Amino acid sequence: MAEEVKKKKVVEAAGETKKTVAKAADETKKAAKKVEEAAETVSGKKKTEAAKPVGNAKGLRIGAVILWVAAIAFELVAVFTLFGKINITFMNTLTFLIILIVLDLICVIIGSQLWKKANHIDPASKKNKTKFWLWNNMGLIVAIFAFVPLIILLLTNKNLDKKTQTIAVIAACAALLIGGAASIDYNPVSAEEKQVAEANISGKVTWTQYGKVYHIYIDDETWCQHLNNSDTVKVGTVEEAIAAGKTRLCKTCAHNHGLDGIEDLPLGGD
Repeated sequence: MAEEVKKKKVVEAAGETKKTVAKAADETKKAAKKVEEAAETVSGKKKTEAAKPVGNAKGLRIGAVILWVAAIAFELVAVFTLFGKINITFMNTLTFLIILIVLDLICVIIGSQLWKKANHIDPASKKNKTKFWLWNNMGLIVAIFAFVPLIILLLTNKNLDKKTQTIAVIAACAALLIGGAASIDYNPVSAEEKQVAEANISGKVTWTQYGKVYHIYIDDETWCQHLNNSDTVKVGTVEEAIAAGKTRLCKTCAHNHGLDGIEDLPLGGD
């Protein structure tokens, strides 16, 4: 009996030792991985990520339109509430108006992001400047229609108490400013510019998540100087870069690769 107990203790001790060794090995691997990552950062080696699929411009535009229609619908509900056509009994008028304004703003912003994404995938021609501007600023136009009429009605409504009127007007004006600013495409691209870029850049390009331009990609050891402070970069085609909102080539890369003034090059030019 004593012999069996002794053997059992030996087995248990061996099991604990095995667990301790495995844990130590695991910790060693983690430490080695951290050292390797630190060495890569010091040496300037970057992590590359493949670009996401470009997406479908038509689908994105349909989604944007649906959201914008919903935004106008929320505005109309607010208008009907102000005219007494809708009676709210489960909450006060001010709270209801604020909720409608917030929902209106959410639909405007998300719709505008989808529209801008679609414009980068399938951009408009710059031959008609008016149409080009309107096409790239549809989100801003919708934001104006989604809030300005409501603001006017709030300001001219004599049935609202002063507190409700003041707070609702401030909320609607803030939503207009936020929605308008978020809806503007600050880096639009034309169909002609995209065609020229694709015709003159045959290889891969690279960009960072928050950058505004794309760079010529050579290999994983050679990078544009403007990427020195970036640990992770995305690699893909010019089309994928533009779809990601990087609408022009880095000027340094353009100069280094003989592509200065790429926007003015003829289609298919060298």
